[in-house]
Amino acid sequence: MIVTTRITYLFDPLCGWCYGASAVLEKLVAGPDFAIDLAPTGLFAGTGARPMDDGFAAYAWSNDQRIARLSGQPFSAAYRRDVLGDHTRLFDSGPATLALTAVAVTAPGQEFAALKAIQGARYVEGRDITAVSVLSDVLRALGLQEAAHRLTTPDDGLLAAYRRRIEAAREEIRRFGIDGVPALITGVGESRRLVPGNALFGSLEVLVARLNGVSPDLPGTGTGRG
Repeated sequence: MIVTTRITYLFDPLCGWCYGASAVLEKLVAGPDFAIDLAPTGLFAGTGARPMDDGFAAYAWSNDQRIARLSGQPFSAAYRRDVLGDHTRLFDSGPATLALTAVAVTAPGQEFAALKAIQGARYVEGRDITAVSVLSDVLRALGLQEAAHRLTTPDDGLLAAYRRRIEAAREEIRRFGIDGVPALITGVGESRRLVPGNALFGSLEVLVARLNGVSPDLPGTGTGRG
């Protein structure tokens, strides 16, 4: 009998390092040995949101190029022009986190696919995933009609679930002394332990080894702040 290990994945949908991590995470979730529980931290939501300006855009693009080299994930010219170049909207992950929460409460088995599609909309297609209209279109394209409807007409239940998820993720950050995302927590009960984000920027074999408690040499990534 196959025993599936559950992993808590701490992330933010506007974190470029988290987008880079999706490359190896997708391979991990495709197999039978691990199941991932998404835990959005709200790093760039609420008081964590900030204006997009020339300085921050240049900083983000510099990070993005390093992430691309380490992960192989694409960062398109459309993203640089239309997302980083748009200084009229906040850098705010609240709407995307709410969209993922809508998926979590209506079609939880599709949440990782929704995250991948939302990240692709931003970093590849150059679309504004701080806009509810864009996010609802992404969800509808995945066949997640109910989630899209909940997103565009958020009720008290959805908003409460959004707040609970962020608070639960932040409690994990406090408990394990995590200084940024992405990060993984694996194990159960007292045996739960942190697997740092740099494990997500090697091979699948290296990641599985870390999840199984083996500690091969890993490259530094500078993960943590988008």
